[in-house]
Parts: sequence; C-alpha cells; structure tokens
Amino acid sequence: MRFYSLPKLLKITSTNPIKTFLENPWKYKNLSEAYFSFCNVTWDGTRNHLAFDLGYPTEGADDMEAAERYIKELEYDFKLVLLLEHLDESLVLLRRLMCWEMKDVVYDTAPKNVVNYSYESYNATPEELANLRRWKAVDYRLYDTFNRSLWRKIAGQGPDFYRELHHYRELKQNISWFCHGEQRRKPKLTLTVKTSQWSPQFVVDARYCKEMATRSWDMMKEIRQKESFKVDTRWEIVLPVINVRSIINGRPTFKYRIEQIKYVKELRRKIPKHKTFRKRRNHG
Repeated sequence: MRFYSLPKLLKITSTNPIKTFLENPWKYKNLSEAYFSFCNVTWDGTRNHLAFDLGYPTEGADDMEAAERYIKELEYDFKLVLLLEHLDESLVLLRRLMCWEMKDVVYDTAPKNVVNYSYESYNATPEELANLRRWKAVDYRLYDTFNRSLWRKIAGQGPDFYRELHHYRELKQNISWFCHGEQRRKPKLTLTVKTSQWSPQFVVDARYCKEMATRSWDMMKEIRQKESFKVDTRWEIVLPVINVRSIINGRPTFKYRIEQIKYVKELRRKIPKHKTFRKRRNHG
C-alpha cells in the first residue's frame, strides 16, 4: 500500500488506507488497475501480486478455473518455491536440492528499509480479511498450494532436516552479529566457521560481510540490466513502482530508462523558458 503509493492511485485520503480499502476492495477496481502501455499489460497493485509476477494475467482475477490450471503448470515448472514466512526452512531445503554449501544461503539478519508510518501495524478485522481473501483469491490459492508443497518436501527430508535448520539459524545469527559488530570495528578481523556435517569450513571476512548484505540487490541489478561487459545505465529497466508513480501523475510508462530520459527532455524542450524560470525561482 505504501511502497506503490496506492492511496494516491486509489484516491484514498483517510489516515488508514488499508482499513478503508479492505472494507470494500471492489469499490476501487477501476482505480487500482494500471495500464502499462509500453508492454500492453494491465497491472493491479492491490490484487494477485504473486500470481502476476509469475505470469498470470490481471484479467483472470475472477476466473478460478483458469487460475487452477495455471497454478498446476507452475507446480510442474518449479521444483521449489520459497516462502518468505518460512524463509529459513525454504533456504535449507534449497541448499539441499542444489547441493550448495552453507555459506551460499546465509543472509543478513539486520533490519533494512525500516520506515515508520501510521498504519503499518494495523490488524485487519476477520471481515476485512475475508474480503481480502475473496479479492485476492488467486494469490491465496497460489500461496496455499506452495505452502502445502513446501511442508510435504520438508517432511520427506527426515528429522535430520530440523537439526540442520537449528544449526543454520545459529550460524546466520552469529555471522550477522560478527559483521555488524566486531568486523565493522576491526575491518581486518575474520571469523572462521568450522566444518559441520552439512558444510565445509569457510572464512567470514570484510568481503563476505559486504556480499552478504548486498547479495540480493546485486542479483536483481544483474537480472534487470541489459547484459553487457560495460553496463550502460541508460538501458536499465524502469521499476514498476516508478511506472505506477508516473500513472498517478498522468505521465506515460516506459520499459527502459533511456526512453524515460528522452520523454523528459522532450517535455522540457516544449516548456517555454519563462515558465521554467518562474518555476525555479518559486522553488528558491
């Protein structure tokens, strides 16, 4: 709701936009659907985000038969889907399936992007949650399917899985404490993680701490950018959140940053110089 500036998109002005929306999500259907002209796709920031990111069209939100077929295809395509609420279990299982080492799945436990806002801790009523389940029926069906699948796969791993899970949680906590404590005060200090039955010995140093903290961001940058030995930032893909803000402000959407830059330059070229001067003067 906050990240995508949905209150502005939905024209909700209350102090608790989540409560206002959940009281009647259907009221905002025409406002929540945003059309991305550059790829001829309709996106809905309030509905079936998970399914949309995995390729299910926004237009199929009420077609549960089509959703069931698509989810079965996803079950066939993906051997494992990680769940954020059970991230540790998911990563331990992923490590086993991929035959990785423990150091490959350790992540930074320090909180990031912590922003306080008035409605962040709002607990929806049972009626509001029931509305949400009906509004996002495809996402709930998708989540329930892969939640059951995850626990079936974990059950097949045997009791040794939970011993590894306990070891993994202690390990990532100790590494995070080290990286944010002693290692930060003494950059040359290292931590040696001894060999266990699940992974060989490895060393945590300044480079490892940095990579652990930025791993997911670096990976996403590689995915989003045009492949090149010398990265041309003009060809970075415009993030959905930026395109949503463009729609809110009545501007077109773009796939690549270079297209957005050209549009802004053309727009500025058309603005009379005296208007530009007045705008700058008014803003100091």
